[in-house]
Amino acid sequence: MIRAHCDAVIDMLQAAPGSLRVLDGAVPTGAVPPYVLLYFADTDPELVDSNPMDGTSERFVLRAYVHSVGSNAAAARALGERVRTALLDQVPTVAGRTCWPIRREDGQPPQRDESTGVLVMDRVDIYRLESVPA
Repeated sequence: MIRAHCDAVIDMLQAAPGSLRVLDGAVPTGAVPPYVLLYFADTDPELVDSNPMDGTSERFVLRAYVHSVGSNAAAARALGERVRTALLDQVPTVAGRTCWPIRREDGQPPQRDESTGVLVMDRVDIYRLESVPA
């Protein structure tokens, strides 16, 4: 189930106009910006309205930590805006699940990274996808 939700987010970004370069959890050696680097974290919230009487978890939450990496701050912001357009308020398709619209939970301004000897600017935004069994 986790992979299906991750794939839904990746597919939405890859389908965005302008062909975003989407990387899932790793940046290949020598990669140059622009690119979108994704990390995912999942949870099964134990909220009163999330569990049926039999006690099984139904609601699933996936957070996508989206790094919009550009060669300067303006490029990172522009890439982050393209990500926002591709994900915010969109309802992905996950087999066997009913999904809510994707929400943006948090974001940071672009941060300098010169650890590889080349300046890149990394803007991080956190998006939340929730679903329940269909």
